[in-house]
Amino acid sequence: MQALDLDALRWDEQGLIPAIVQDVQSKEVLMLAYMNRESLVKTLETGYTWFWSRSRQRLWQKGETSGHVQRVRDIRVDCDRDTLLVLVEQTGPACHNGTYSCFAASLPTNTETDGQPDRFAILNRLESVIAARDAERPEGAYTTYLFEKGLDKILKKVGEETAEVIIAAKNRDPQELRWEVSDLLYHLLVLLREQQLPLDEVMRELERRHAGP
Repeated sequence: MQALDLDALRWDEQGLIPAIVQDVQSKEVLMLAYMNRESLVKTLETGYTWFWSRSRQRLWQKGETSGHVQRVRDIRVDCDRDTLLVLVEQTGPACHNGTYSCFAASLPTNTETDGQPDRFAILNRLESVIAARDAERPEGAYTTYLFEKGLDKILKKVGEETAEVIIAAKNRDPQELRWEVSDLLYHLLVLLREQQLPLDEVMRELERRHAGP
């Protein structure tokens, strides 16, 4: 983690600075809280998020009662030095309401998309859904079942789906192949979540391998 110059930060009149917390893997924004100098120091020292409660007027560690702690992977400062972005590995739901993110509700907008859609947007969306399932563990969800069974079950499914892809390709059946590759990609994303490896890092590795001279 890059060293932070606490004296260079622009604290407000109450000695606080807003901290946006983001899942380092899925890139989902989880919550907004405030830090004072003491809570930021404790965060840097312990490697887990600590904040200042404006309502209770005391320090608090995220997950101190629920166990849904946030392991800090990086802390970044915006260009004005008055806001922090805290990248974390989230354990369980980030919201006290039991949802993966505190930003679960949407306001209606009149925004219309134009141009060509992002052909890989579904992978980003699926990665976020899998992260939410991991955090919330809704009963009856297949993804919940995989996470609760653990790594060996996930690896078994990856192996099974890989074999199914091979069979579909040998059968030269495009519909079957499309179905089985979709299953394999889904289970690979579940594996990446279990291993706390962001899809972005895989993409960067592919870019590195295929970069021009």
